[in-house]
Amino acid sequence: MVGTDKRMGIVDVARAFFAPAGPVLKLGLGLDGVGTWSGVPGGAPNYPNGCQVCEVEVDPETGQVHIDRFVAIDDIGMVINPMICEGQIHGGIAQGVGQALIENVVYDQASGQLVTGSFLDYGMPRAGDFPSFVSELVEIPAKTNPLGIKGIGEAGTIAAPPTVVNAVLDALHDLGVEHLDMPLTPARIWQAVNSAQQARARA
Repeated sequence: MVGTDKRMGIVDVARAFFAPAGPVLKLGLGLDGVGTWSGVPGGAPNYPNGCQVCEVEVDPETGQVHIDRFVAIDDIGMVINPMICEGQIHGGIAQGVGQALIENVVYDQASGQLVTGSFLDYGMPRAGDFPSFVSELVEIPAKTNPLGIKGIGEAGTIAAPPTVVNAVLDALHDLGVEHLDMPLTPARIWQAVNSAQQARARA
């Protein structure tokens, strides 16, 4: 119908509602909107899903672990910013690998003094300790919130330590090593390999 087919963009609508007050400060009337949403108390939470796979090489003579490949697949619901999400995952994997292989709080047994009290003594993972991560985001929308989003902050951190430990144990299986406590330092792996070999020799 003539006269009803007119259009106006949202920016123009906001500009039309804006009434400046004063020569410098633009105060006064304007167009704004507020929206809130709250989950139903006692409602079902949402959980991100994922899978991580790690391939390692272990030198049985020194106990040194080298990570060859690390792959992470994560379902975090609808992704708003893929770069930030992948950054969260990569940072979490780095933290988890550090926990699995390097980081350790050590106290002197005689005095109780913290020995690893600074970053000069405390092992921290560095870029050279990692391969290039392969990560993939799977978008399965959550049904518990309007945006369909799920958590991402801890995805890399939770899965990386058991992924690395299981890979190392798999690599050492034929040598008789069945258990290792984190962190899997070269000294701890070397001791486990030698203990397993000695046990086999006694059997």
